[in-house]
Parts: sequence; structure tokens; C-alpha cells
Amino acid sequence: MSATARKTAPMPQDILARKGGTPIVSLTAYTTPMAEMMDGVCDFVLVGDSVGMVLHGLPSTVGVTMEMMIMHGKAVRRGLTASMLVMDMPFGTYEESREQAFRNAARLMAETDAGAVKLEGGVGMADTIRFLVARGIPVMAHIGLTPQSINTLGGYKVQGRGEEAAALMADAKAVADAGAFAVVLEKVPAVLADEITAEIAIPTIGIGASANCDGQILVVDDMLGLFTAFKAKFVKRFAHLGDDARGAIQAYADEVHARSFPSPEHTFAETLAGSSK
Repeated sequence: MSATARKTAPMPQDILARKGGTPIVSLTAYTTPMAEMMDGVCDFVLVGDSVGMVLHGLPSTVGVTMEMMIMHGKAVRRGLTASMLVMDMPFGTYEESREQAFRNAARLMAETDAGAVKLEGGVGMADTIRFLVARGIPVMAHIGLTPQSINTLGGYKVQGRGEEAAALMADAKAVADAGAFAVVLEKVPAVLADEITAEIAIPTIGIGASANCDGQILVVDDMLGLFTAFKAKFVKRFAHLGDDARGAIQAYADEVHARSFPSPEHTFAETLAGSSK
């Protein structure tokens, strides 16, 4: 094989094989240009249902539809060649039954060419995960703070403190035993995240968990400073593009008001009749 051969995207089994190895890198993406910037840098790119809040102005992820996910999934797919695409299953598309979950997961994968789906839930979703995996649908699990369940969790609270720790450990073991190839741990105490990472045989992907997880994920608009409606404690701003964009928009408006834009370099000179210049 040529030394310059294009890097191919990881498969779910490749992510699974990274357990205990080089940390797994992931971000969310919702558009082709953003996916192109992540391609090959991230091991997998998640089209998260966070798109509802980040791009559509929804108050939570609960209102996200299959149609929204498929539209953004197709856009992200166009930007990826060297990173695996993972699709979030939106609220109400998998909880009713294993059969409902299979129909919607199969549709998501078929229409976006995704490598896997992600769904929220632990012990209660283990049977569904097992059902999907047995039928060729790779599943990434998501436990701890599960944003689709904020109405029953009572908000965006840290999960797994005190007596809740045993239940969260049980969730982690259940999804691993059911055949999930990785599990996202969201807003979980670091000590518990470390215990879960050491206890289960599949990679843990942290978001507000621990640096010792097998990988990390963030919402890209959070870490770039594009989404500024609120900032979770676990978010690090690696850039402040929202501030830059607001400044640029104001500068544009100021130049338009002053008639300094467009300047001659941005306009076209008069030419002789019939000239193609």
C-alpha cells in the first residue's frame, strides 16, 4: 500500500479496540464545513440532537425530529472521509419498543450513511441495545445526564452522586453487556467515571466526567465560543468565535453606514461597450 494512501474512517470495532489506549477524540458537527475541519482530527463525529438548541433555538433536545437529524446527518456525511459518523437517535424514536428503535435506527443509518447510532439510557435500554446490535446496528450508549430526560431528572444536574453511584455503575455494566461498543458518560463525578472506566470493557467517552475516560467529546459550538446562551462548567472555550463574529458584524454595519464599504477594490470599473472585462 502506498505510504500516501488516504486514511480511512474508523469502524465501531476500531473505537472499541481503543479501550485503555490513545484517548479517543470526538466533537459534534451539524454542517458540512464544520465536518470538513474535523475530518481525520476526530476519531468519530457525532451529529448530536444538541443541534436543536445550538442551531434551531429550541429550549431542549426534546423537540428534535428525525427529519432534522437526517438533514444534518447528510450534511455532515458530505464533509467526512476519515472520521466515523455517529447519529443521535432523537427523543421518542426508540423508547416505545425494540422494533420502533430498529426501524428508526435503520432509517438513520441508511439515509445518512452513518457508522453507528447513539441512544440514551442504561439498564432500561439494555434490551433494546442488544436487539439492535444483533440486527447489525452498532450502538453507542449514553448514561449519566441524559438531556432527553431532563423533565424527569429535574434539570441538568450532576448524576451519580452518593447513593446514585451504584445505579449508574449498573447502567454502565448493562449497556456494555448488551453489546454497545462505547458509552458516553455525561456530567458524572470524576471518581465515579474513573471507576466505571476501570470496570467495563468498552471505551468511556467523557463530557463533564474525567480526563481518565477513554475519550472525550464536546459540542463544537461550545468549545469554539459560538454558542453563548449559557456555558456548562465542563466546557472549555478553545476559541471565542462568537465575540469575533459579533465584532465583525458591527464593523460591517459601521462601514456600510459610513459608505466606506464597498470601497473601489470591491467594485467593478466601467468598461467599453461590448468588453468582456
